[in-house]
Amino acid sequence: MTFISKKSLPRRTFLKGLQATLALPLLDAMIPAATAMARTPARPVRRLGFVYVPMGCDHARWTPQGEGALGDLSPILASLEPVKKQLTVLTNLRLEQSYPGTHDTANAGFLSAAFAKHTESSDYHLATTVDQVAAKQLGRDTQLPSLELSMDLNVLAGVCNNGYACVYQNCLSWSSPTTPLPAEAHPRIVFERLFGEGGPASARRAALRSRGSLLDSFNGEIARLKQRVGPADRARVDQYLDSIRQVERQIERAEAGAKENTTPDLDRPVGVPAAFADHAKLLFDLQVLAFQADITRVVSFQLSRELSNRTYPEIGVPDPHHPTSHHGNDPEKLAKIAKINAFHVSLFAYFLEKLKSTPDGDGSLLDNTVYMYGSGLGNSSIHDHENLPILVAGGAGCGIKGGQHIRYKNGTPLANLHLTLLDRAGVHVDSFGDSNGKIEDLFDPASI
Repeated sequence: MTFISKKSLPRRTFLKGLQATLALPLLDAMIPAATAMARTPARPVRRLGFVYVPMGCDHARWTPQGEGALGDLSPILASLEPVKKQLTVLTNLRLEQSYPGTHDTANAGFLSAAFAKHTESSDYHLATTVDQVAAKQLGRDTQLPSLELSMDLNVLAGVCNNGYACVYQNCLSWSSPTTPLPAEAHPRIVFERLFGEGGPASARRAALRSRGSLLDSFNGEIARLKQRVGPADRARVDQYLDSIRQVERQIERAEAGAKENTTPDLDRPVGVPAAFADHAKLLFDLQVLAFQADITRVVSFQLSRELSNRTYPEIGVPDPHHPTSHHGNDPEKLAKIAKINAFHVSLFAYFLEKLKSTPDGDGSLLDNTVYMYGSGLGNSSIHDHENLPILVAGGAGCGIKGGQHIRYKNGTPLANLHLTLLDRAGVHVDSFGDSNGKIEDLFDPASI
């Protein structure tokens, strides 16, 4: 571990262990000595994340009443009550370039706002997605420019639906119009990307067996670090290390359970938690760690894929999601879709509350992180891309105004929101996709 003079730690301080590297969270000791005398808080960075959910929503149970100040949350959004002040619901955003409407173009257009070339072959063509536009700037100083996650095994070859290559349905992020970025669903692989030093898989496994836990090889370095920092920083380091231990134990339990399960689920990797919620929460926990240690500042997460036939008996929906989403206004099917929508939102709420409870500078990770959550379909029963279910959460420290419902009378390009979020993250471009302006109502007037 390297220290700089005048008792100040560099922001990019790492601890080195056996086949592992541990980045540190933002500490007060990382303030340059000259500003520390003035008690200037450690300056946080800005982060940007995206969560995708498939097959639209039940609008009646999603959309809040009225507009302007956010009052009572709708039934689907009720679990977001603890973070309502940092939540904005946007109604009547659309994806014009995703027509003709399909599940494939819904997924492809969500972060690109671009037309997906209709092809069954490898000559696919889309556009650079908004997360990757952000990553080109925000990722210059981080270990990983961006992190792409999913819940499902994502097949990238072949044809999946309506003559569209599978890559459109299974990749949210594209670093260029011809370069899709595969997402990772296995928590162990993500964990090693965040904290491992690379090298052959056999060497990493041997190191894991010898140390028992990632943190075992850092004990001496951690003890020396704590001698050099104040009480607040020691508490922050302890909280961070406890979070890493908890995530590591959850991964180990899932891997142990996989050895006992002789009937693997074909939709998910072997060795991940059997319960959907446990798997999702583990991947959300890994995002918190990645932000806390500034390993990356840009994340995309496909919480479920288009055309998913996943069932949710744990919430009383034993029916496959995709056929149920073709509800034809059947009240029983709509009620089941609403249950799935609410379940997905509750997992996002879990994540936002963790961000809110994690210190970052003089605020929280939620203050300095902006997330967009939503779907590329509005009414899945008719495959439209109108009135998309879209939320923006967090970002008070980035100048985002929360606690509101913005309702447009006519369809506004989703690309306007992308352009706005890039601006709030400090990435300034003239336009994005089919944007025709920014969403000024998202700005906190004090930040402009």
